[in-house]
Order: sequence, then structure tokens, then C-alpha cells
Amino acid sequence: MICPDPPIPATGVRRKARAIPALIKGRRRQTPAEYSPEGDCENHRKCAKTFIYFSPMGIRMPRIYLGKIPLRWCDTCHTPVLSGTCACGAPARPVAVTPPGDARPAFPDDVDRVNRVFCEHFGAPLIPEGHLSLLNKVPADDRMDEIVLGGAVVGAIRYIPGEQRWEPLPRPNAAAFLRPTKRYVVVDGGAIPSIRDGGASVLAPGLLSIDPAVAEGDEVFILTEAGECIGVGRAKVDAAVATAMERGLVVRTRRNVSSACVPGEATWEDAVAANERILAEYEAASIQFVRDVAEKNPERPTVSYSGGKDSLATLLIVLKALGPVPLLFADTGLEFPETCENVEAVAERYGLEVLRVCDEAAFWSEFERSGPPAVDNRWCCRVCKLHPLGRLIDEHFGECLSFIGQRKYESVRRMQSRRVWRNDRVPQQLSAAPIQQWTAMHVWLYIFREKAPYNRLYERGLDRIGCFMCPSSDLATFALIRESCPELSEMWLAKLAGWQEKQGLPRDWVERGLWRKRGGADEEEDSYN
Repeated sequence: MICPDPPIPATGVRRKARAIPALIKGRRRQTPAEYSPEGDCENHRKCAKTFIYFSPMGIRMPRIYLGKIPLRWCDTCHTPVLSGTCACGAPARPVAVTPPGDARPAFPDDVDRVNRVFCEHFGAPLIPEGHLSLLNKVPADDRMDEIVLGGAVVGAIRYIPGEQRWEPLPRPNAAAFLRPTKRYVVVDGGAIPSIRDGGASVLAPGLLSIDPAVAEGDEVFILTEAGECIGVGRAKVDAAVATAMERGLVVRTRRNVSSACVPGEATWEDAVAANERILAEYEAASIQFVRDVAEKNPERPTVSYSGGKDSLATLLIVLKALGPVPLLFADTGLEFPETCENVEAVAERYGLEVLRVCDEAAFWSEFERSGPPAVDNRWCCRVCKLHPLGRLIDEHFGECLSFIGQRKYESVRRMQSRRVWRNDRVPQQLSAAPIQQWTAMHVWLYIFREKAPYNRLYERGLDRIGCFMCPSSDLATFALIRESCPELSEMWLAKLAGWQEKQGLPRDWVERGLWRKRGGADEEEDSYN
């Protein structure tokens, strides 16, 4: 059930109306033109584009284009659609997510976290029961996820490491789903056109009332006396100061691009049905790719399986193209227990042999010499994945063909990668990427369609599965791991503290996650490329 626009709560502090349109201060911000290629360039490895822009949340960040964003929405079925037309026959409209646009389903734990953040700040949950929602990870200092509801970005949540909390960043469309009972301001009727249509900020003369809970720096909804939301922004002063002001800036309004938002209930089964045609097309193309590569290369076919969603989708494709093949699992010894359980569950479900190699001792030996791995010194992949995997292939095959769950929407490096390649550190392995062109939504809808056993860590807020201490993880992810896997987290923090003391590093080296980067350029050396 959708909450109607709220009446103004009686707890608001009333002010005398003094607003006139000329007293509302406007603000304009230049943004680059949208880059929306009609399709993937043949020479796509040179086509990644990066701009510095001000996001819809008002935050300066890079905008990275890794390919066309296919995400659309059917207002009839109330589901995401990955082509121009839904299976029901209705046209699907684009969803204006921030690039790279690799959106994913919001699982129950994600929904709970979003609703908890919005309840704590605005007194009401954002995501209603029965509505499909997506999360789109966007560039940020640590982690920020856009929230898609009703086919529109209705806001975001951003993690603030220094305060160890999530901050809600609503857009006006959020008012279609929630009734804010705190942290709002009410403006005079004369100010409405300038704020709603021109993105003007709220000045003291136009302020009628302000919720007493508003503090300087808080995100707030801007409401009319009738309860209509005409904007959102950030308070520049707290409620007590605002009520005493005769002039000056009260709320800096964020200018958001207007977009359609059509609330409605649906299930993920509905979403799969809405995308049946496009899923069948992507499946057929990927199956043909696997068969073509296998036909041209006599090496023994395998699937490099990590316990993640992408390698699972790749496995499903290979099974349909070639039948049963062995799974190669490089167990670093730093895997989540749920990952190892998933490897076993998948092998049992599909009757597959698992060739497993583990060299955990090598990791800790290298740790003692070099300290923890970092994004710009990822010795962990070389020591725990590539070298052991090479020995495994030597022992069982001599050479092999491995199908790998690499996707171009994951990073610039993977977008630039060829679909068939050899890693210099594992020359005996020919790698191929059947789902290179898939987005995360293609992957998840396909897994849902096939009812495949995916790693349950995804349902607990993790958007990528790897080693529990991966230096590529953001601090928000480490906070989630501390909650769900306290023993693993405590063990790793103790190891970091030992290295910190040994090297005489700053006191906040562990707390601020400074161990994750040494100061050089980021490298992406892993079992993919």
C-alpha cells in the first residue's frame, strides 16, 4: 500500500509567511551531456569514458561508462526490463541510473537496511512490501547505492566510514513511497514554483515551519502546506537557528532530473517472465560462443568456479553448451564458509567433479614478508590463485580451456579485456568469457529463471563474493562482514594490528582501512586477466 502525501505534522515550528519568489535563491550546476551509445563498439576495449560530474545526490565523482545501460522498466508489469519492449507487449522506458549502471536486485537484507536508514532519519520506511527494488552501486568515497523503485531512482544510501553509519539521500520521488514524520521543512506558497520548477534553495523569508529534529547538515524533505513534496536538500542550519532567522539560506536544494515513477507490486518471477525473450537471446548467444571456442580449441574444457553469481551463470551456460565439465576451485583458505558450501552444493546439484587447490600457508608466509595485500599490490591473487591453479592444471590436464565469469560492466580493466585470452602467469590455461556482455541484472534474472543454488551471502548485503579480507572491498562491506562473520573479522583485524605494531604504522592505519592501498596505481591482477 502506498502512503498518500502527508498532512503537516503538528510538531512543526510555525513561522510567519514572508516568502516572495524573488527571495528564493536559485542554483545551476553544469553537467556533461549524457553518453548513451546505441550499441557496443567493435573496438570496445578503447571506449571506456570517464567524466567528473556532480551526481544527482550533489556529490562530485567520476562517471564511468563501460557500455550501453540496458535497464528499463515496464509500468504495466512493474518490473525491470532489459530491452525496449516487455514480454507483455508494453514499451519499457529507460531508468536513469548513474553509470556504469550495473544494478542488481535488492534482497531482503538490503531492503531492511534501506528501510532502517530511512526510518531512523525520516521516521518512515522507503521500500513497501511487495514492490521490486534495485540497488545501483555508484562511484563514491566509500560506498553509495542508488535505490530504484517504480522505475525511478528515488534516492540513495551512502556509507560514512568516520561515523560508521549510513546516510539517506532521498529524491523527490521518494515521497511516492514514504510519509516523512521528521526532518522536513514547510515553505510558503509563493516559493513553490521557484523550488519545484527551478531548483531554488529555501531562504528564511520563505520558511513556514521546520521540524525540530533538523540539525545542520541533515537531509530534509521540502513540503508545501498541503503535504506535497516539491524538493529535497541539505539543511544549512539547525531548526533552532532557522526559526530565528530573518534572512539567509536554510536548505540547499538538490536539483534532480525529473523522471517517471509508477508504484506497483510485482515478484521476481514476474520480472523473469517480463524478460523471457531477452534472456533467451543472451543465453543462445553465449551458448554459441562456448561451442565455437570449444570447437576451435582442443584443450579440456572446464569452468573456473568461485562461488559467485557470475561463475554460476557461466556454468549454467557451459552445461547447456557442452554438458558436464570439471570445476576448478582455487580455495585461497580465506573464503567465506558459505562460499565453500556453495561450491559443494553446485557440484552435487549438477553432478560435477570439483578440482580444488588450496595453499593458505603461502598467504600467511607472504603476509609475514610483505604485509597485507592492497589494491595496488595484489600479491594475494598471484600467491593464492594463479600459481596454485597453474600447478593444478599441470597435474590434471597439462593444458585446459577455462570458461570464466568475467563481465565488462565490472571494471574498466575487464571491459578492456578480450573474450578469449591467456594470463601470462598461467599460460597453460586458455580463458574465455561467455557472459562478457551481460549486466548483473541479466545474471540474476537468469539464475532466478534456472532456479540455480546461488551463494546466500548475496542475501546478506554483499554484492561481490571473494576472500573475506579482499582489499578491493569498501569499508561498508567490512562493516557488514563484522556483523555477519565476527570471528573472521576479528582474526583479520588482529593480524593487521600485529603488522601495524611491527612496522610502527599510524594509529588509525587499521581503523581507516589504510592498509588497503600502498600508494601506487591500482592493479587488477586476478584469475580473470
